[in-house]
Amino acid sequence: MATLAPSHSGFAVNSDSVPLSPAQNALALIGRVLLAWLFVPAGWGKITGFAGTVGYIASKGVPFPEVCAALAIAAEVGLGLALLVGLKARWAAIGLALFVVVITPIFHNYWAMPEAQQMMQKQAFNKNLAIMGGLLVVAAFGAGALSVDGRKRD
Repeated sequence: MATLAPSHSGFAVNSDSVPLSPAQNALALIGRVLLAWLFVPAGWGKITGFAGTVGYIASKGVPFPEVCAALAIAAEVGLGLALLVGLKARWAAIGLALFVVVITPIFHNYWAMPEAQQMMQKQAFNKNLAIMGGLLVVAAFGAGALSVDGRKRD
């Protein structure tokens, strides 16, 4: 995995010595904010509506719904905040990508839905694939210089 490190120019560079411009670092920050925007409020909603979350998870036939709800909260809030601030962002992105890989076929199994729900669930399924793509980009290239990870290298 490429790693970011400070260069003599002041720009963060990856292990291939490709400098990241201020614009690229700003875009990395915006991307992290937008990804976290999905996960952190969803996790908070699970905290405030824990009983409903547990019931929904149970309705999908998932075993130990209370434990799974707690794990979902930890992933969405904990890893979402880590991604937001860029603290161990690569690991946070990998963790969130794995979380999304697991939950997507369970909660958006459009192929098993009534015809009236298939289009909406397929769209949600595909959206989750795109989110995984964004998370994997963070995992591959890091959080950029405008992050806790980026500041540690200065």
